[in-house]
Amino acid sequence: MENKNRRNFLKTMSVAGAAMAAAPLLTSCKSETVPEVTDSQSKWLVPLNQGLKITGTFLDEISHDIPHQNWGEKEWDQDFAYMKAIGIDTVILIRSGYRRFITYPSEYLIKKHGCYMPSVDLVDRFLRLADKYGMKFYFGLYDSGKYWDTGDLSWEIEDNKYVIDEVWKNYGFHKSFGGWYISGEISRKTKGAIEAFRAMGQQCKDVSGGLPTFISPWIDGKKAVMASSGQLSKTDAVSVLEHEKEWGEIFDGIKGAVDACAFQDGHIDYDELDAFFEVNKKMADKYGMQCWTNAESFDRDMPIKFLPIKFDKLRMKLEAAARAGYDKAITFEFSHFMSPQSAYLQAGHLYDRYKEYFQIK
Repeated sequence: MENKNRRNFLKTMSVAGAAMAAAPLLTSCKSETVPEVTDSQSKWLVPLNQGLKITGTFLDEISHDIPHQNWGEKEWDQDFAYMKAIGIDTVILIRSGYRRFITYPSEYLIKKHGCYMPSVDLVDRFLRLADKYGMKFYFGLYDSGKYWDTGDLSWEIEDNKYVIDEVWKNYGFHKSFGGWYISGEISRKTKGAIEAFRAMGQQCKDVSGGLPTFISPWIDGKKAVMASSGQLSKTDAVSVLEHEKEWGEIFDGIKGAVDACAFQDGHIDYDELDAFFEVNKKMADKYGMQCWTNAESFDRDMPIKFLPIKFDKLRMKLEAAARAGYDKAITFEFSHFMSPQSAYLQAGHLYDRYKEYFQIK
């Protein structure tokens, strides 16, 4: 009995001692205020606000290589608000249709190609939201897919003759309808490119009283590989001199019908940006076009295609565009790769880093 009482006494004292030892520590923690560290307090190692701000974005609702987010009116309204908050003033429908999927109830395309009736009229939705937020809306033309099958861009002229007229008749009254995007994505020596860009661009301008048109081709650099390929780079990349020669010929053939060119910036390496950007600006100035950059906000350097880009990569591209004196930066594309409500968690973090760098409150 004595041994049992002794054991209980020692056990009780042990617990009490542990509690007494811990008490000062608990009291100390409660009495101190630990300052919260925020990202905005972190020390930047590079000068802030040196890049060309993104003021435009594509709207990719007819996609074939990134997932659909299935947003409704509420989500799109919120996304336009996020865009507006960082200074985006231009939205561009990347294509009004691709093969049989279309963004608006086109009588012509449904009858001609058996296109599927969309559940909602996205062109109407985007124009209404652009009206609401004071943005310009550029309409992207129809892509039949024949160019991708044949390598000949002239296939797109015939369908878009009807699409351009149909769209202007049905939607041209919107105050936000500000221009046209000729959606054929080409690089170099593409068959029928000059004829197609000139014909479609001129019709867009004629129908709408001269509203501006633009194109967004890609540079045939080392990262210009097919999205379906497992490769990240290739060896037969175009040189700066070849790029200047070939695109000088294209610009000469489309001047007057195309008002701006936004080369995609993700197909060349980061140490090549200044050389190519300088040439792009020189050519645009020579042929009376605006020089935009399509600052891709997705990463081409990863085997997973495609995820939001590392912020420093986007920063370097925007800084190169600023050094070259570019007129405007647009991106492909905000809603998937920069939006706080994107399906990709990293996109919201990219949005935050972008705001910090450009000191946007």
